[in-house]
Amino acid sequence: MRKYLDPKAVWLFFREGYFPIFVIIIIICFILIFVIQDSEAIYMGFLILLSPLLAVFFAYIYARLSWKNYQYEIAPEAFKKELGIIQKKYVSIPYNRIQNVDINRGMLSRILGLSDLQIQTAGMSGVIGSEGHLPGLSQQDAEKLRDELIKKVRESGSKQGL
Repeated sequence: MRKYLDPKAVWLFFREGYFPIFVIIIIICFILIFVIQDSEAIYMGFLILLSPLLAVFFAYIYARLSWKNYQYEIAPEAFKKELGIIQKKYVSIPYNRIQNVDINRGMLSRILGLSDLQIQTAGMSGVIGSEGHLPGLSQQDAEKLRDELIKKVRESGSKQGL
């Protein structure tokens, strides 16, 4: 059964998306200033002043879509996750590749009562943003998921005769 991240994870995605969206809006505003006539420049100045609010609006839309399109599942043979708004990414991590499962709680995550689950795999354990990162879980869900994954890893090891 597919599961979603905690609804408060929207704010983690918002933080991730705000600055790039703000920069894009500012760049578009400056390009428009040079393209339009001087008589309309006052309107562009007003648009530049509104750009932080536009960035908040678009960053929130990005955050909601990111949250809605981020799903995970503990399948019989592997941990699976699906993410992406425009370009979908499907990740499948066989239990026999999992080396370690950690729970991280950054400052914003702690404020929101959330945890990040980091699944370290053979060959990918030191990579930032690796395939096994699951942000924005409630603390209870993160601990439960960690325990389930460790159990699945042990079961897969015993099936292989380890």
